[in-house]
Amino acid sequence: MVARTQRERVVRMSVEQPLWRALTAYRVLTMLYAVLLFVFTRQKFERPWVAVAFLAVMAVWTLVTLPKVANAASCAKRFLVADLTIALTGIMLTPLADFQAQQIDGPTLPSIWTAGSVLAFAIKGGWRWAAFASSFVAAANIVERGHPSRDTFHNVLLVWVASIAIGYVVEVARASERTLARALEIEAATRERERLARDIHDSVLQVLAMVQRRGTSLGGEAAELGRMAGEQEVALRTLVSSGLVPATRASEDAAQGAVVRTVEVDDEDDEENRGAYGARPCDLRSLLAPHAGSKVSFAEPGAPVLLEPAAAMELAAAVSAALDNVRRHAGEDAQAWILVEDWPEEVIVTVRDDGPGIPEGRLAQAEGEGRLGVALSIRGRLRDIGGTAELISVPGQGTEVELKVPRGKAGQAR
Repeated sequence: MVARTQRERVVRMSVEQPLWRALTAYRVLTMLYAVLLFVFTRQKFERPWVAVAFLAVMAVWTLVTLPKVANAASCAKRFLVADLTIALTGIMLTPLADFQAQQIDGPTLPSIWTAGSVLAFAIKGGWRWAAFASSFVAAANIVERGHPSRDTFHNVLLVWVASIAIGYVVEVARASERTLARALEIEAATRERERLARDIHDSVLQVLAMVQRRGTSLGGEAAELGRMAGEQEVALRTLVSSGLVPATRASEDAAQGAVVRTVEVDDEDDEENRGAYGARPCDLRSLLAPHAGSKVSFAEPGAPVLLEPAAAMELAAAVSAALDNVRRHAGEDAQAWILVEDWPEEVIVTVRDDGPGIPEGRLAQAEGEGRLGVALSIRGRLRDIGGTAELISVPGQGTEVELKVPRGKAGQAR
């Protein structure tokens, strides 16, 4: 028995990562700013050696610890505490290096580099951590000034509010990321369930339905086998339609995070097709031509209708499902027509029959009963490749299924 597996990987791209990159650049730039600020005002310092010693330590610490602020995993609590301690030490050493700075509300030794320590707390732990760190910085600035002015309180309040706001934004971003991961998990599980249900409908359910019909017509022991096949068909349809078909590893991967998704398909059943077509575009006409016969008319363009192999095969499978519905519901004597139209923006395949048509509300009823031929084998396949399927049926005048695949989705190969 040919095995088919589909794997869907979700590559995690954290919404926090740009913030960590911005923080890394901020720490380097503000470290350079603090050093240059001292260079241009060094003649005003009473004890310049204190400033030189501290700025040297701060510069080395900033450069050595750049990997620590690369992401949330490497930014540990011990680093945050040590980083904040260095910032607070620089603030408290400012009066020792330059007593006038304390009197005229001048900048501290670390200057705006201090905000980098507070921002690291905000990005790592959210607004509560930001409030904790900014409160220590505020207290240190007030103590350092001795007699703080209105400007001092203004700057302290600005850092406190800004850091808490950034921490809150980070928490909202994390919550959104978790919601997105959950949505991707549900989507992956749903798509996998639909794929499995589609495969079951195209194979097992149709075989069971055929066994039921043939057994009933033959009678005797065959009728009992047909009855049992009918019961299994009903049970399997109920299982598929109720959503109890288990999802595969795709949903487990999606639960871990979020945003960029790649799909790999390993389908042993398509080995011959892959060998014939490979990654090259294939002619849709060659996939649909075998359907032509005494009961099916096939109209095609004179030039090849080139699509990506995966899109062409799904489109051909949807056409096959539509013809199966014609045979099952319109009768063995019903005539069907396949029309292929190749437009610059899209490929359109129309399947029409001269059967009795579909009564209003019958499709919804069939879907409720677990008969998902139209919902999964046709519309589901087209949705997976970015196309649409429209069904038009008038009782007594047949049914028409129009399948559209945009070139932008299926890939234009010309």
